[in-house]
Amino acid sequence: MEGLKKLEQVQRTIHVLQSIGIIDPSKTNDDSERFLANFTLLLVQHCGELDISAKCQLIVEHMAKISTAYLTGALQCISGEGENQIESAVSPHCYHKEDLAPVQSISDEMAMVGLDAMLRASSTLEDFCRSYFMFHKMDGNQPQSIFRHLPMLSFTESYIYQLDSLNEKLLQLPTGEVTVLDRDDDEDERSPSATSVRMLRHDPFRPLVILLEHHGLLTERIKEEFRCGEEYWALERKLCCALMSDNEISIEDAIRAIHLKSFDYRVLNLLLYHMRGEKVNELHMEFLSLSELLVEVSDDLFDYEDDILNNNFNILRMFVKYYGASAAPAMLAKFITEAEEKYDQLLKELGPELSLKCQKRCEEATKEGGKTSGPPLGTWHVPVVVEDEAKYRTEFSTSSKDVHMMDIRGLDCW
Repeated sequence: MEGLKKLEQVQRTIHVLQSIGIIDPSKTNDDSERFLANFTLLLVQHCGELDISAKCQLIVEHMAKISTAYLTGALQCISGEGENQIESAVSPHCYHKEDLAPVQSISDEMAMVGLDAMLRASSTLEDFCRSYFMFHKMDGNQPQSIFRHLPMLSFTESYIYQLDSLNEKLLQLPTGEVTVLDRDDDEDERSPSATSVRMLRHDPFRPLVILLEHHGLLTERIKEEFRCGEEYWALERKLCCALMSDNEISIEDAIRAIHLKSFDYRVLNLLLYHMRGEKVNELHMEFLSLSELLVEVSDDLFDYEDDILNNNFNILRMFVKYYGASAAPAMLAKFITEAEEKYDQLLKELGPELSLKCQKRCEEATKEGGKTSGPPLGTWHVPVVVEDEAKYRTEFSTSSKDVHMMDIRGLDCW
């Protein structure tokens, strides 16, 4: 009897949908009509404080995330019985949060990126195309060369930027909360940063690894670079936390961190090799790693004051902490000189044509200035070091407040 009532309800809904033009009998079959009717009945089911408008908005926001493979797998997890039980598993009512646990566990493994991460990644992608394509005998100024590989390169870099932004936000937390990251217990699951902590501690690249593996693009070298990324973020948290707490640091940790920092460029380069079916050129990888190191040091010198204020990893900050304010510039200059000597040696091994292209690219970057200045052809400028970072942050905060108060007084005059 209950079955007959449901069938009558479905038929009445079909007639209503036909009468208002949503269903066109000439263009749909019986199965399609029943599906649309059941979907409509699901929408009108009572679900807490959600009205029809809110339900429709939820569908619009989340429908793009649902693929056939994802939905089938999710429903199998919910039913626990496989495909034979899928239909009975989706009865038209709202699930409790505990009922959605299997679906949530699957969605946690779906790699997704936000617009903000894509915008931040755009400058890196531009630099990658202009500086690395030449090593693959590609023209970074040709649209067909760029757009053929852009979707995967862009998605990967954006995903990495998302995680990097998460790590940077954690560095803004009080020192005690940041150190929880490197403990094995989960004692503060209710803290606002608990989700971020879990993501960075427990295989943060897993969704991206699954995606690359699905597309046949995952290699052991790429997985190793992902591990380097995790190690870099852990070192950044450890070192920056030590500086904020005025604790001692290891210079070996700092040197290791600056070498790891450009892991995202190496991931992109390895991806490009694999997408083009090319064997990895070890000489090129070694040369580019040195180039990346020098650019990272250059960027750190440019961003020195900002990195102090934001408590970000910065190689000059680390040298000042370890060697002291008076000796740090000389020790960093020695470090740079050694890296440049290796760079010059490998540059000669590239061959005349590729070597010339690299030098031209450095000249372009140097002329463009800012953070993209090419160290091999540019001039090194070590900023005035800050011996007392806490005092510097306090003075900056005070001066910023004074400027803000002046702005307010200026507004009062109008």
